[in-house]
Amino acid sequence: MGDTNNKVVLITGSAKGGIGYEYCKAFAEQNCCVVASDIPQRIKDISDFSSLNIETIELDVSSDQSVTSAVATTIEKHGKIDIIVNNAGIGSIGPLAEIPLKEVTKAWEVNALGQLRLVQQVVPHMVANGCGTIVNVGSVVGRVPTPWAGSYCTSKAAVHAMTNTLRVELRPFGINVVLVVPGAVISNFGSANIDRMMKFPNWKLYSEFKEAIEERARASQGGKATNATVFARHVAKKVLMPRPPKQIVFGHMTGLFAVLSWSPLWVRDRFFSHRFNVKKIT
Repeated sequence: MGDTNNKVVLITGSAKGGIGYEYCKAFAEQNCCVVASDIPQRIKDISDFSSLNIETIELDVSSDQSVTSAVATTIEKHGKIDIIVNNAGIGSIGPLAEIPLKEVTKAWEVNALGQLRLVQQVVPHMVANGCGTIVNVGSVVGRVPTPWAGSYCTSKAAVHAMTNTLRVELRPFGINVVLVVPGAVISNFGSANIDRMMKFPNWKLYSEFKEAIEERARASQGGKATNATVFARHVAKKVLMPRPPKQIVFGHMTGLFAVLSWSPLWVRDRFFSHRFNVKKIT
């Protein structure tokens, strides 16, 4: 696996209850120097990391100033950043024809542009060092979008496209780019989705589908979802390999989505229509 004792790893979206929290612990277990970050409102949720020798820093991926400051502070203290894990993200549930555009914009700003914002700040430093690893967290729905989550799916599809581009563009500088494609992994993501949905007024065109939309919000948190600690340890070990893989696909339902990605569109449409109750209005 190589020497990981002095690897400096900056991880976004690290608050307790999310997968980022488990990423921090997993990289720390591999003797990395971990800098855990999250938005100011959630920084208290990573305050217990001091006992694990994990540092914490405020970082809002939707703010140019916050990203610039966090990267500069980390480099000033440690002299380098070897790995970034672009984990910060938010859910976005609702029918695309009706979900408020400000919610779509927020999802894209955090999930997609937030990752690129951090990449653009860190890459010049990695180029100067002649090495580095960028880990972007996508999703199975970035490849195979589902009903009632089009806003989230498109933001993750953008992550996949950006990552595949960056991988080729950054290769001349010795920088590895890894796309993580999680399936269903246990976290607070489902409850956070529901909380965001509660801010919306009742759907007008889609009032008959209210229960189905709420079911989609919770879909990734079923009983067979992969344990977040297991998931994070798997990712950390792969990322720290001397030659990390281009993609890490892991977690419950990744097999199903792989099949769907190769299926004819009519098969995929029929499957999702049945799974998420997208039926003709009576």
